[in-house]
Formats: sequence, structure tokens, C-alpha cells
Amino acid sequence: MGTITFLLVLSFLVFFHELGHFLAARYFGIKVEVFSIGFGKKLYSKQWMGTSWQFALIPLGGYVKMKGQDDTKPGLVEAGNDSYNNKKPWQRIIILFAGPFANFVLAAILYFTIAMIGANALSPTIGQVVANSPAAKAGLKVNDEILRINNTDVKQWNEVGKYIVQSKGALQFYIKRDGAVITRIINPHISDSENIFKEKIKKRMIGIAPAPKIVKLNLSPIEALGFAYDTTVESSKMIFKGVQKLIQGVIPSSEVGGVITIGKVISDASQSSIIALLTITALISVNLGVLNLLPIPALDGGHIMFNLYEIIARRKPSDKVFMYLTVVGWVILGSLMLLGIYNDISRLLK
Repeated sequence: MGTITFLLVLSFLVFFHELGHFLAARYFGIKVEVFSIGFGKKLYSKQWMGTSWQFALIPLGGYVKMKGQDDTKPGLVEAGNDSYNNKKPWQRIIILFAGPFANFVLAAILYFTIAMIGANALSPTIGQVVANSPAAKAGLKVNDEILRINNTDVKQWNEVGKYIVQSKGALQFYIKRDGAVITRIINPHISDSENIFKEKIKKRMIGIAPAPKIVKLNLSPIEALGFAYDTTVESSKMIFKGVQKLIQGVIPSSEVGGVITIGKVISDASQSSIIALLTITALISVNLGVLNLLPIPALDGGHIMFNLYEIIARRKPSDKVFMYLTVVGWVILGSLMLLGIYNDISRLLK
């Protein structure tokens, strides 16, 4: 069942990504010859509205084949205003960007759905107070519930840490304790900490940790839209930073996961709850959007770079350079896939 869920989720994400390319291409009047979920041998196809819609043997991706576009033939020229290579570079850039953009839109839709269903979050209830910390000196205690900081209401634990880090000066905490509301003035201090990439950082802290208590967020549609937008943006930033840290060597290559890890995560989430499955699906969708925008030839980001070059230099890159960089791009992608599979197998063996 887990494998079926994995394939369904992946196919859904690929379909949405390719749908972005398809709709943008059709908007500019380009003929889309093939819309494929999967690569390799065709298993099923149906002709509709001038496009062959198909499922292929290897379900780890997909593609749309537009008239006049062929990476193996960069000099291909097909006559007609419905040909991709006859469109202006800025139009081709929009078509290329539309795929990753569709993944971001899908993630936002999923996060909005999660918010409307009722997203779970850590309660803003204190589970630990560090000795001699600003919180301890101010009299905060275990099981105190933080209701508000200054003039900002608090609904979940993440908001507490975010507000403290971004604030300046002393803060007024409104605390619920034994049914009564009390206030405490706390002046955070700069302390050593770690970010999600295990890097040593310094940030404003007051010396508290959350209790293992879950609350259900009941958000209005407007609040849900804000939640969806903020979560999509934060997820995108996290993945961009993750790629940067991987290139810098901060994150070891052994942390790279492949299709086996993705499949296991999706399978575990599907057995947990619908919200967990939607959350993982949204995060993977953001992942696809970000990774496809990387300036690697053979990815959407690489093709966008080629078109930007054409706009700046007022000429296309030579066929030889295009093919060379595309081959390099496929080698990079193939190496990353093999590394991910190697790490997956190593984890299974351990």
C-alpha cells in the first residue's frame, strides 16, 4: 500500500508540474505534442486536443514535448508560430518557470487545506525552564501557557521563538497560570544555539522549552491564506539554504536521500494521518519547485539561464556548448540520484 501511495503522490506532483509548462505553452500558442507521466516505454496514451496524453514505464518524473523543442537537437527549427523555438526568449522563460511555479502554487493549496482542516502545532505551554535563565529569574514556571507577548497573541510554540528572536529590548509576557492571567517582564539574552543545519549561532533566548502538548489551530480562511503563504515561503527558503549548505559542505553528502527515502517518508505519513500526508506532499512539491529552478543544464533553471544568455548576448549559445552543458547537467543529476540511492541502501543495511 505504501508503494502505491508513493507512486500516486509522485505522479500527482509530476502532473501538476508539467501542467504548468503545458498551460503556459498553450497560452503562447505552442503545440504540445506529448504530455507524459513517466519516462521510457509508453504504457497507455490517448489523443486529446492535439496532444498525446500518456503514462510511461518509469514513473519517476515526466515531461511535455513541445513542437520545436528537443534537447538532443538544440539547432532544431520547426516552422510555424506554434513552435517553441520561434517564441521570444522571455516567452520561453515564462514557459520554463511555469512548471516550478505550479509546484509552489500546489504547495500553497495543500497548506491552505491543512489549515482549514485544522493544522496541529505545539502548544505555547512551557515544559522546561532553564535554571538562572531570564525566564527563571522572571518567575516563569513549567505548565505556564503563553497567551501574548507585548501586543501579539500567541497560538503556537513556533510563534514564541520567532517573536523573541526578531524582537528588541525587554518583552512583556502574558501568562495563564492556574486559571489566572499574570504578566512578567523578561529581557532576553544572547545565547549560543544551533540552527537546523547544526551550525553554531547566537540568538536572543529566554531559556524555555515546550511541553509535549499538541493544539489544533482553528484558522479563518484569511488566516489560512496567510498560513499557506508563509509556510510555502519558509519551506522554499529552507530548501534553498539546504542546497547551499550541501554545496558548502556544511551538510554531509551522506544526508542526501533518494527515491527509497522519499517513498518511506510518504508511506509513513500516509499511515499516520491525512494531515501528515498532505504536509509531506506539500514539502516535496516545494522541493521539486526549488530543485528545478537550480541553474543546472537539463533542468528548467538551466534552460532559463540559456534564454537569459540569449537576451543579454542577443544570440543563442552554440549547439556545441548547449550539448556539452546539457550532458554535464545530466551527469550531475545522475550522480546525485546514484548518491541518494547509495545512501538509502546504506541506511537500510544499517
